[in-house]
Amino acid sequence: MIHQKRREELLSMLGRDAVVIVSTNSEQKRNSDVTYPFRPDSNFWYLTGFTEPDAIAVFSKESYVMFLRPKDETKEIWNGIRLGVALAPETLLVDQAYDIDTFFDNIDSFTQKRSVIYFDAPGSGGWKDNSSTNIHNQRIHSLFESSLKPLNPCISEMRLIKDKEEVKNMQDAADLASEAHMSAMRVASPGLYEHNVASVFDSQFTNGNSEHSYPPIVASGENACILHYNENNQELQDGDLLLIDAGCEINGYASDITRTFPINGKFSEAQKEIYGIVLSAQKSAIDSIKPGVSCNKPHETACQIITDGLIKLGIMKSPEDLTKFYMHGTGHWLGLDVHDVGVKLINDEFREFKSGMVTTVEPGIYIRRDDKIESKYWGIGVRIEDDVLVTEAGNHVLSKKAVKDIDEIEYLMSQR
Repeated sequence: MIHQKRREELLSMLGRDAVVIVSTNSEQKRNSDVTYPFRPDSNFWYLTGFTEPDAIAVFSKESYVMFLRPKDETKEIWNGIRLGVALAPETLLVDQAYDIDTFFDNIDSFTQKRSVIYFDAPGSGGWKDNSSTNIHNQRIHSLFESSLKPLNPCISEMRLIKDKEEVKNMQDAADLASEAHMSAMRVASPGLYEHNVASVFDSQFTNGNSEHSYPPIVASGENACILHYNENNQELQDGDLLLIDAGCEINGYASDITRTFPINGKFSEAQKEIYGIVLSAQKSAIDSIKPGVSCNKPHETACQIITDGLIKLGIMKSPEDLTKFYMHGTGHWLGLDVHDVGVKLINDEFREFKSGMVTTVEPGIYIRRDDKIESKYWGIGVRIEDDVLVTEAGNHVLSKKAVKDIDEIEYLMSQR
């Protein structure tokens, strides 16, 4: 019923003559006749709860219909059971269901000359490829070009505020990922490889009936200074740090957590100095989050603390040097997508936090080899990331189970 309520809320925003068309992805080819594991389009999932590929939902104040793959005995033997047209009305609470291949034979029955069609293809221009629903997407654009309006901005605003069920899914995802991060701390040691530690997340996410919400980053030593490092194939060296950025999905909702810790279980003094600055920046940034505060406040807070800290250590000479060592934002929205929908700027002003929003808070410092910097700091890359729910009273850190204080990390790793 939650999906029905979302459709009703959306239609109340769009007006009496609105007709919403929302489609999901096709399976994507990996190689030969092998496909990647299927994951439905987030907007489609949000509005319908249906998780099969090649489907289009059409709804207005008058009706709700679904176009989906028909039953196919041979394909179901090879690839799994399909819901099919006959069971769709009862299962999905649609008024009528049709074979996806009859979409253009029937769509006129659910639109009128005065209808305003709201539609966006899944992903970013994905309808240009040759898969089934994406060809439909291309034709939808052509057919309704004169009456088409973008759907994403409206759904994005809805998805930005999470309800209780969404928060529960995100809490479960954060709990599972937090446990995996701490397991990684217990496992990591010199002589292993990054992929050995990455396998901890594979195992725990699978055992938790979950999957990665994005390809994990397991970056040791200087690799941690590469923001989207994903080779995960280097040997862990005694004395280096290990930065792990990994999260999972529960019922489609993501966690996104980063922890950085010493491979041998003990921070060096130089590592403590850099880590302490990032941790202070992160905690202060989190403390700044509450309803009515600018969503850019955590970034401003983190930047100031990192700037002051690096100048004090002599690594930076002036605030203008900050982007050499901290070159990304301090957070992004989180939900069905890791980098979730929702604008941050409204009329060129940063919007204010509201209860129900979920943001990451992830400051970092990355120090590459530079003759102007003391060599003891070379190759230190630190990022600490948590998932934070905005509440009426302030905020709640969904990922707080994953330890991050220096003494907590060193104690946990001493128990290996």
